[in-house]
Amino acid sequence: MFLRQMAEEIKKARHNYPIITILGPRQSGKTTLSKKIFTDKPYVNFEKLDLRMQALEDPEGFLQRYPDGAIFDEIQEVPGLLSYLMVCVDEKNRNDLFVLTGSHQTKVKEGITQSLAGRTAIFRLLPLSLLEISIERSMEEAMLYGGYPRAQLLPLPLSQLYSSYYQTYVERDISSLSNIHNLNQFALFVKLLAGRIGQLLNLESLGGEVGISASTVREWISLLEASYIVFRLFPYHENFGKRLIKSPKIYFTDTGLASYLLGIETVEQLQRDPIRGNLFENLIILEFIKARYNKGLDPHLYFYRDSQGKEVDLIYQRGRELIPIEIKSSKTYNSSFLDTIHYFQALVKERAARGYLLYGGEEGVIRSVALLNWRKTSKIEGL
Repeated sequence: MFLRQMAEEIKKARHNYPIITILGPRQSGKTTLSKKIFTDKPYVNFEKLDLRMQALEDPEGFLQRYPDGAIFDEIQEVPGLLSYLMVCVDEKNRNDLFVLTGSHQTKVKEGITQSLAGRTAIFRLLPLSLLEISIERSMEEAMLYGGYPRAQLLPLPLSQLYSSYYQTYVERDISSLSNIHNLNQFALFVKLLAGRIGQLLNLESLGGEVGISASTVREWISLLEASYIVFRLFPYHENFGKRLIKSPKIYFTDTGLASYLLGIETVEQLQRDPIRGNLFENLIILEFIKARYNKGLDPHLYFYRDSQGKEVDLIYQRGRELIPIEIKSSKTYNSSFLDTIHYFQALVKERAARGYLLYGGEEGVIRSVALLNWRKTSKIEGL
């Protein structure tokens, strides 16, 4: 139903690698995309206990059933199979054999590093981008729906969908990865984390509110990152002769899930909520990340903040060029929106010859800064 921008890159890569690996959160569309592209390959879901046990007990015999390759879904359930896959593809010595999908990046990446280095192309599929959804929605609706394919054809509110998603995938996966005894405490932690979208991450402060140590906060954030629930945006560091902030910011990989965790169900609620601007910032930063991932590229995205409080929401590094980007949910342009962009351009001079403002209003150009409507993120040159 939805045309995934990543499809063309995967089609190219299948002819250059024996294995294609697609990572991403559960329900982001990995299985659907794999089946659509690799129509000639049998499908194996390792969530099924009988298939998982067969692969674990007799991996060589299991792989012999698929002489021309297969789609192996949720490969993190059988990490030991990866070393046997290495031997298998080396013996066959040809490309376009296996497709692996995984929803836990740490487990899969460790296996790839140890066993499949140089033998697989790795793609990261996040929920749908605005370009892929192609449904005309208001800014608030876009934030409430998020990008999960299943959400797109349902009416608001989506509380039941995201409640089920949280209980079925987030709590289950995290519980399987770590010995968390108090799921209510963990749920409080995740909700408080949603309330800190776009803020500097303070482990001690967050731990104090939940009643856990800073080291536990760090561990739980790592688990949520590994399951593609949250991500950290790191500050850009360079010797500008100024003291720079070193703490990362926290964001969610889906604004629909974040809205649910914040208890926001309707457009009217979101319009009044003080976190609206933070959620909008989250939405736009996700669009940048998805645009890069869909081309099989690393994001190269950062933010800038110094000890004087000067801050740029997003810095896109393109070679030596640094592109400052401000994100505002306002539908009305204000010249103050460009202050920190001009500040950063003056700081790095010719390396930041262009900048962008992404907001709810009309398009234009003001002093080397392009004003773009929020729906046009994917049109930024060189993204």
